[in-house]
Amino acid sequence: MRLTHLGHSCVLIDDPAGSAGTVLIDPGTLADSIDAIGDVDAVLITHEHPDHLELAKLHQLRRANPQLEVFASPGVPSMLPPDERERAVVLSSDDVARADIAGWDVMARTTPHATIHPALPELTNNAYGIAQRIWHPGDALVVPDQPVDILLLPIGAPWMKLSEAVDYLRAVAPRLAVPIHQGGLAPAHRELHCDLLAKFAPADTELLLTPTGVPVEL
Repeated sequence: MRLTHLGHSCVLIDDPAGSAGTVLIDPGTLADSIDAIGDVDAVLITHEHPDHLELAKLHQLRRANPQLEVFASPGVPSMLPPDERERAVVLSSDDVARADIAGWDVMARTTPHATIHPALPELTNNAYGIAQRIWHPGDALVVPDQPVDILLLPIGAPWMKLSEAVDYLRAVAPRLAVPIHQGGLAPAHRELHCDLLAKFAPADTELLLTPTGVPVEL
């Protein structure tokens, strides 16, 4: 398994051995350019906020990959144009929905989006588990029911405090934690947050700082 962090909440997962396809999660406005990522078999979208779903990026992916499959939380299809809406597959469950996506075992857990402010409309959010190894929570600090090897850890958002990220990291207690959802933080704040998360992480957890755009084999 190989993971490439493409900025903010966007990650690319592929298999160097070629036994499974390539899956892209959350191609949003704060992600890097997707021009150089090559073929993509499927896209997973946690929810409809623009920093997780940029329609221009989705159109670009579709043009480059006509057979692209799109899987999403319940609120996403209403944001898509009619042709994309008809092809998007909603993964939704109060417990766990499972699917074989591009050769990967994918679990989706649907919960409310974390509260930004009570006056804002409530959204749904999908957390995704990939191959029983990677957990991408989207915008909700959902603790999975099973052990997690690699946690994609949000470190900065309008809906969270850093202390919540620390508590979430401790609750999940993965082998590796990869900081994500940092596109709204200044570089100095990113470094501060990561330093504190490394300091307060569980004893057996490593905080893995991955440069954006650089593939890491896991």
